[in-house]
Amino acid sequence: MKKINRIHIVGASGSGTTTLAAALCKRDGFRHFDTDDYFWEDTDPKFQKKRPVEERLRMLNREFEKCDKWILSGSLCGWGDSLIPQFDLVIFLSLPHAVRMERLLQREIERYGDQIEEGKSWHKNHMEFMEWASKYDDGDEGVRSLLLHNKWLDTLDCKVLRIEEVIEVDEKVKIVMDYIQSLNALTKETRTL
Repeated sequence: MKKINRIHIVGASGSGTTTLAAALCKRDGFRHFDTDDYFWEDTDPKFQKKRPVEERLRMLNREFEKCDKWILSGSLCGWGDSLIPQFDLVIFLSLPHAVRMERLLQREIERYGDQIEEGKSWHKNHMEFMEWASKYDDGDEGVRSLLLHNKWLDTLDCKVLRIEEVIEVDEKVKIVMDYIQSLNALTKETRTL
């Protein structure tokens, strides 16, 4: 078994993939990449124009070549499957629907302020995003959904760690680091046999 240096963290929007990735990078020297930075073109406001798939993959592969130890947060199901062989570990995060939706609402308020209120400039985009995000738990494979993620996770050859509870990010970091240390310890034992 090889050392765990290349990690993908996936889950529903609002499940904390970016937050956990940032905390792990700060703690253990991983480089952090987020799929949104490659999926979307740099526009103002953000999240308005999708980048072509080939360009996303080219950009990510270029970044991965520059470092040995990285974490990729966000979802790439359906467009980034060619990256799967590079993953040493995939971490799947899940939260109860109500908790996740409350987090998303708070994030929208932090990002856009009163512009998400009815009659304001970002209201329509906000409502469409919240509607899209609310379909995750019951959606089919045609959208970013729990069903799609579970089927995708079942296809992976690498290790998969599921964290499906409402706990603080520090606790999640501890779970991940303990898991990685246990896997790395197995690697050392295998080499000494």
